[in-house]
Amino acid sequence: MSTLSVVILTKNEQDNIAKCLASASWADEIIVYDSNSTDGTAKIATDLGATVVTDAEWQGYGKQRIKAQKHTTCDWVLMLDADEIITAELKTEIQQKLQGNNTAIIYAVPRLSFCFGRFIHHSGWYPDYVYRLYARNKTQYNDAMVHEKLVIPSDMHIEKLKYDLLHYTYKDMNHYLVKSAHYASIWAKDKHASGKTTTLTTAVLHGIACFVKMYLVRAGFLDGKQGFLLALLSAHSTFVKYADLWSYHYKNKD
Repeated sequence: MSTLSVVILTKNEQDNIAKCLASASWADEIIVYDSNSTDGTAKIATDLGATVVTDAEWQGYGKQRIKAQKHTTCDWVLMLDADEIITAELKTEIQQKLQGNNTAIIYAVPRLSFCFGRFIHHSGWYPDYVYRLYARNKTQYNDAMVHEKLVIPSDMHIEKLKYDLLHYTYKDMNHYLVKSAHYASIWAKDKHASGKTTTLTTAVLHGIACFVKMYLVRAGFLDGKQGFLLALLSAHSTFVKYADLWSYHYKNKD
């Protein structure tokens, strides 16, 4: 069977990393690519047998994944986030695919997110297919600062897996707000650097559209109170990222 390297990007993930590593312990190699954590992340990962690589120079999510992949040595790569857990069913399915060793396939993994006390099956959150399993020498991620994507070469194609990757996304409201503000800031900075501009009116309209799409079109109401809350929070986050982009333009005018 082909060999597998699991790659996990981390930054102060001591609350999550042990469970993530335990779920991936069957892999031939685990690389924890750490962005200079100040908590116990690196020690926990080392104690659990992972190879920890520390990189204090943050260059965005895409470049971090590119750099992390360069430390892998196995035939295949499975990219994980520290707040994700591989189920037993997904493990078996991945092992079966590795036996086939069809390097022309990029495997899309369905991700099921747990948020504010329940798994979210609607709201546009599921199935949240993420391209994470691929042959190491065939492709890599692009260098986007945020919302990075795996490059799909012309000689490769996508195949969807059946079993879920569990995603324990936000611990509490503060965690959500801090994380979403971080993503919004990176997104706005990236768009501003590429010459994009916007208005506050556009920011408001995008926020409203986000709520309608998530709660009504994508049936967020079927996710109960959590679905309503997530639609509101997503609308707020959408407004904030566009407002942040607007603020760059406004500051430049001064």
